[in-house]
Amino acid sequence: MTQSEQHNSDQIRKVFFVSDRTGLTAESYGKCLLAQFPELEFETITLAFVDTSEKALHAREQINQESFESNLKPVVFSTLVNDDEQYIIESANARVISLFHSFIGSLESFFGVESSHKQGVSRISFSDQTYQKRLDAIDFALTHDDGVRPDHYNDAEVILAGVSRCGKTPTSLYLAMNFSLKVANYPLTPEDLGSSSLPQCLTDNADKLIGLTIKPVPLSRIRRQRRPDSDYSSLEICQQELAIAKSMFEKVGVKVFDTTDTSIEEISSKVVRALGLGRERVRESTLMFNKSTKVR
Repeated sequence: MTQSEQHNSDQIRKVFFVSDRTGLTAESYGKCLLAQFPELEFETITLAFVDTSEKALHAREQINQESFESNLKPVVFSTLVNDDEQYIIESANARVISLFHSFIGSLESFFGVESSHKQGVSRISFSDQTYQKRLDAIDFALTHDDGVRPDHYNDAEVILAGVSRCGKTPTSLYLAMNFSLKVANYPLTPEDLGSSSLPQCLTDNADKLIGLTIKPVPLSRIRRQRRPDSDYSSLEICQQELAIAKSMFEKVGVKVFDTTDTSIEEISSKVVRALGLGRERVRESTLMFNKSTKVR
């Protein structure tokens, strides 16, 4: 690592999202707050399903390790409900913000009753069709992640495509969780990029296809965290792959959105509007939020 790269790395603050469920709520609220500091750079890490003291201790160990290795103390956004697990996380060497406890005390005082402090509770039944639709969408996104089962793409409502590490998976899950959309995502591999056109499974479903892209330098940095000192993470390879993907998308007339400096929430809204799903899906998403305010 060069001296310049080391300096840049020292300026990136680690941010943890800790949850006893999926972590989507912690991510959503935390990223909204972090967006108010555009001059700072963050690397986010989600620690999901921290629902026992043992898992909380392991999470604290991870946080403390990052704190030890960095010049900047990490920030932790937590939606843990159980006090025992939350106390363990709060003992970490980090700035811990409990998104749950910040509001529950105020509501208990206002209502004049104590909360149940139960993990993952919801005010809806499993017979609720809207809720079931969301569960089906989440299941579809998970089972059609990273190019799995392209033979089922005719069942998808949205297909996201792009080079490796450009934000396809988190966007897919956000669209499923918040808009109940069945989303598949497809990574353009070196083999795909060696062709002059998109794979057949994508061109056959061009009406529901959205391209995601990212700027070369951030992409290279993200890939280095996964495979340092490899061709995969080199800036030159990243530039080449992005250029080829852009050309492929242009040939088919696919809408392309840049994820570099854009939140998952904003990208997802753009995808929904681009495919003409906006008005109906926004109403559905609002209904689900009102009926299930504790899903994490």
